[in-house]
This record gives sequence, C-alpha cells and structure tokens, in this order.
Amino acid sequence: MSLTIAAMPAYNEEHSIARMVQGCRKHVDRVVVVDDGSSDATARIAEAAGAHVVRHERNGGYGAALRTCFEAARSLGADEMVIIDSDGQHDPEEIPKLLAPLKRNVDLVIGSRFCNGNGREIPAYRKIGMKVLDITTNMVGGINVTDSQSGFRAYGKRAIDCINIDGDGMSAGSEILLQAKDSKLKVEEVEIHCNYDVERASTQNPVSHGVKILLILLQDMEIRRPLYYFTLPGMVLAAVGIGIGLELLRIFYHGGPLNYGLTMVMILMTLVGSFMAFTGIILHAISRLIDQSIKRMDASRKTRAGIFDYGGLKREYRGGTGNTARDN
Repeated sequence: MSLTIAAMPAYNEEHSIARMVQGCRKHVDRVVVVDDGSSDATARIAEAAGAHVVRHERNGGYGAALRTCFEAARSLGADEMVIIDSDGQHDPEEIPKLLAPLKRNVDLVIGSRFCNGNGREIPAYRKIGMKVLDITTNMVGGINVTDSQSGFRAYGKRAIDCINIDGDGMSAGSEILLQAKDSKLKVEEVEIHCNYDVERASTQNPVSHGVKILLILLQDMEIRRPLYYFTLPGMVLAAVGIGIGLELLRIFYHGGPLNYGLTMVMILMTLVGSFMAFTGIILHAISRLIDQSIKRMDASRKTRAGIFDYGGLKREYRGGTGNTARDN
C-alpha cells in the first residue's frame, strides 16, 4: 500500500498552521510539519490538528527545514510527498493537481505560478526577480521551467530517495532542480495560484532574498558550467583585445602615432581573456573527471550492496545489518 504525505516547513505560523494541516489531510495519508525553531505555538497547534511534528531546536532556515522534510519522508517510507508552504499562500485543494502527474511516472511536479499565462496577480517587481532566477537556474543546470522558486511541489519515490539538500537557505529550491537534472528525473509543471494577501506573506525582503539566491547560483555555475563562466567571457575579452591590437597595427602601418595607453589595455585584455578561456577549459576537464569518478564510485557501491539488474529487473540483496521563508 502506497503512502502519500504532505510536508511543510513552518516558522512562527500559529495563525495559519491548523487550517493548512486540516486542508492537506483531505488529500494525503499523513501530514508532516517541520517546526523550524518557532517561538510561538506552531508545533502544539499542528499536533492538535493531527500532524506529525518534527522540531528543530533552533531556526535553521528554509533549506534545513526542507532537508528534514525529505528525511522524514524516507523514514516514513513515503511513496509520494507534497511540499507546501504553511503560511496560507498555497491552496491545499490544488494538491491533487500536483499528485496526478506522479501516476504517469513523473518524478518531480512543480506548481508553477506562471505557466499557461498564469501569474497576473503577482506584483511586477516579483515577476522580474523570479524571471532572472529562472534564467540563471536554466543557465547553471539546463533546467527550463517557468517557476524555479516555487515552494509548492510534489515528489515521487525516486525523487524522495535521491534528493539530498546541502544548503540551509532559500536557494534550496534551485538546488533541488539541479539535483533533479543530475539524476535525470522527469520534471513537469502544473498551474497553481498563489495568494499573497496573507498575514506575514514573507519574512524576508524579496530583493535581498533574490540577490542571495542569484549569487549562490552564480557560484554554482562556476563549478557546473566553467565554459560559460570563464571560457566564453574570456574568449570575448581576448577577441576584443585582438581587435584593438589589429586596429592599432593598422593605424601604425599607415603612419599614425602609437597609443601606448591603448596598447597596454589591448595586451591586458588579451592576456586576461586568454587566461580565463584556458582556465574554463581546464576546470571543465576536471569537473568531467570528477563526475566520471563519482559515477564509478556509485556503481561500485551498488555492486557491493548486491544490486544487480537482469534484463531490466532490478533485485537488491542486502548483507549484514536563516528564517524559514516562503515563495518570493
């Protein structure tokens, strides 16, 4: 018998947690609330409403709470998990829409505020910030989605087992998508609606929140896409430097004066650009070697654990014994 759970990070959400738990219970077998160090009655109210509560002694941030959601799902043996915000921005009645694609072997379903022309009620400044993060996430990991920062998602068994969140902050949403791409998970989006007219709709300034996520994504791009981060800009810089050099040579050939300042700029641009280009190529080669090494290690671990695949039939033989914020 399959087990479907709804899990929600919560930080000082006593005003909305009971309604959210009760709304989720109509569509899932069990509700898990991760109380991320709340100082109010969030945990007590959630338990009274029928949720299984996991408490953090201190506020660890959205990523830490999401990590606990996945750990709880694996501990309970869940086959499907819906992550939903606890502040009332998301409508629990839309949970079946997210669960439906999982029946078609989709691994990760994103509740998108923008697909199918949706999202007209979202403030313009939020749309701009979200689109920047969507484009950056796509550049970093090749994930083409319309709402990379949505906190309303559904995960199948495969996604629950393979996603392991490292960061504690709000960049966890993008981190999950990058891991989904690495693990070749099947991702799909469905239309949802988000209510921003709720009390304490966000505990973080959306501008600073977006900038933090963008910086983290760019740092990840340095590792994942060195050809984009170093080689491409380096080649452009070197090309401009060479172009300046050719123009200076043309002027000098026709008897013009030699511009020493521009010549130094040309030399600097060419050298720096060439260094960046070769650095990107070297880092790309190193990342490929590391990725192949990790794959070999994973294959070796599976072999030692006794996992074999006979014509597509897999058999396993085991031996021995920050503040938790919401969508912005």
